[in-house]
Amino acid sequence: MSGSGRDAVPGLPDALPIAVVDNHTHLDIERDGVPVDVADLLARAAAVGVDRVVQIGCDLPAARQTVEMVDTYAGMLGGVALHPNEVPRLAESGGLAAAYAEIESLARHPRIRVVGETGLDYFRTAPEGQGLQHESFRWHIDLAKRLDKALQVHDRDAHADVLRILEEEGAPSSTVLHCFSGDVTMAQECAERGYYLSFAGTVTFKNAKGLRDALSVTPLDRLLVETDAPYLTPHPHRGAVNAPHLVPLTVRAMAATLGVAVPTLCEALSDNSERVYGPW
Repeated sequence: MSGSGRDAVPGLPDALPIAVVDNHTHLDIERDGVPVDVADLLARAAAVGVDRVVQIGCDLPAARQTVEMVDTYAGMLGGVALHPNEVPRLAESGGLAAAYAEIESLARHPRIRVVGETGLDYFRTAPEGQGLQHESFRWHIDLAKRLDKALQVHDRDAHADVLRILEEEGAPSSTVLHCFSGDVTMAQECAERGYYLSFAGTVTFKNAKGLRDALSVTPLDRLLVETDAPYLTPHPHRGAVNAPHLVPLTVRAMAATLGVAVPTLCEALSDNSERVYGPW
């Protein structure tokens, strides 16, 4: 599971001085033919100071697997939802109502602390499917509030509508914009609303100055970090298979952008994660 290139997971970076949480990862997904050994990936992550993860299952098979995984691994909590790109497909097949019912049942598990990822994706879904995404997003927001779970929001090319629907519905007390991709103005508005912004490996990319500018105006008590593994691998391994043990690369890049010491940022990231999700 080590090496370089698109067909392997990079090796271990230098360990962080204080352990943090990978706030959003998909350890159910195999990429580029690299087998997923969950126990090994978690051990590698813990060795470099990433001792807790939030595993996200965003279709029915992944949600079921996530519930099994959180019962197996002490360092893992979970989230379940129907990804916005899943919703039009399920509606077309006539399976959306049953899928909602199963997600609600799975979300009641005590180690499932997240409803998500849900939200809007205007990149992969055509305009005619966007109304269904809006309805699904509202349903998931309501579920998170009814179950008193954190909400993790997927937002791709849909910033204005994501913020509008959260405002109209009333966001849950813990709302996380996963893999934040907005600008400075959006980051400031989210922070004012009390949302958490989770930054992925994209913040390390050379062409991501706008994202680093958004990070620079985000208060420490609103920050989280994630991999979105097996995707969005941080520099200098962009294009390789991502994994939780690469979080330290993103954390150090974030600390440099913020102008804070790495231990200071690590402590904030850990504290924020426990505040959002509760104890592991």
